[in-house]
Amino acid sequence: MITREDIRGTYETIRPYIRRTPVVQLDLGDLDPAAGELPAITLKLEQLQCAGSFKARGAFTNLLLRDVPPAGVVAASGGNHGVAVAYAAHRLGLPAKIFVPTVSAPAKVERIRQLGAELVVTGERYADALAAAQAWVETSGAMSVHAFDQRETLLGQGTVALELTAQAGGPDDGGLDTVLVPVGGGGLIGGIAAWFAGSTRVIGVEPDGAPTLTRARAEGGPADAPAEGVAADALAPRRVGELVFPITQAYVEDVVLVGDAAILAAQRALWQAARIAAEPAASVGIAALLTGAYKPAPGERVAVVISGANMAPAQLDA
Repeated sequence: MITREDIRGTYETIRPYIRRTPVVQLDLGDLDPAAGELPAITLKLEQLQCAGSFKARGAFTNLLLRDVPPAGVVAASGGNHGVAVAYAAHRLGLPAKIFVPTVSAPAKVERIRQLGAELVVTGERYADALAAAQAWVETSGAMSVHAFDQRETLLGQGTVALELTAQAGGPDDGGLDTVLVPVGGGGLIGGIAAWFAGSTRVIGVEPDGAPTLTRARAEGGPADAPAEGVAADALAPRRVGELVFPITQAYVEDVVLVGDAAILAAQRALWQAARIAAEPAASVGIAALLTGAYKPAPGERVAVVISGANMAPAQLDA
């Protein structure tokens, strides 16, 4: 398991390379006046992170804590992880090769190209790109940087919760009671849950077209799940990580599902009412609150992680 001390040490290592992203208070009623009385919440704005998502934390952790060979690094990604690894490699002067599936958002693919990484588009889903990346590791000697199922990745993502605690507090000091976290392969929720370790309620939110953690909890371990929907480029890796699952079993209280229409409505509401740019995957927590998939108790203090914003600007007004 990963401890708070592990995450604190990681934060000191990566802090010169990442941003301490802000938190803001938001009245949910402003997003959907028709939804009735809704609580104010805290947003952790990771879409303002380097490379456009929380993934930069895990990428820098891998490249700074592990021995990178002369062949450089390789990563498979639906998009955000690839952008983050390409960005971190560019900052540190390391060669990088990124494998992405055809489902990846064009904006993310173009950003990887701009950062100078070698790009390979292969297969329809993340699992296809991962298989191709693993084959390349075996022949090239490059270091694999896994998007979620790697200890260093989990450590880096856990620093989101470290910052959030410093910025908003916990239940014992009048701060947060609950944090809603998007779930794909589980690196973000695994790191966040490891930091809180039961001191703050952690709720996962998944698209109903890609229920990776929901399926794992039902099966008693990582199991293949559908990989579809509007957030498939970020939240549809087919199965949750082997390292992630025991952490979530210990420290994630529940996982809720939201549909594509609700995700897109939440994305539009964040932009139109609050001018917060969020990609579909980053909007699932807001969708859960607006639809009632997660219903806070009276007085419950809730935070939502807005995980990324790597998308075409036109998508916000769609």
